[in-house]
Amino acid sequence: MKLIVNGEAHEIDAATLAELLAALDYEGNWLATAVNSDVVHTAERAQFKLSDGDRIEILAPMQGG
Repeated sequence: MKLIVNGEAHEIDAATLAELLAALDYEGNWLATAVNSDVVHTAERAQFKLSDGDRIEILAPMQGG
């Protein structure tokens, strides 16, 4: 399936948002996620089905100044 993750095209076999995060080595409940500009909460990721062409944003806090 073709997905756009943080502005970059990916060809990946992931049926759900949780599977996508695992495949891309994103871990932790502190991540913020959105699919097609709609926020997807942590508890919903395992059931959230992805579709070809979805645009996913994954945000992680960064330290520094």
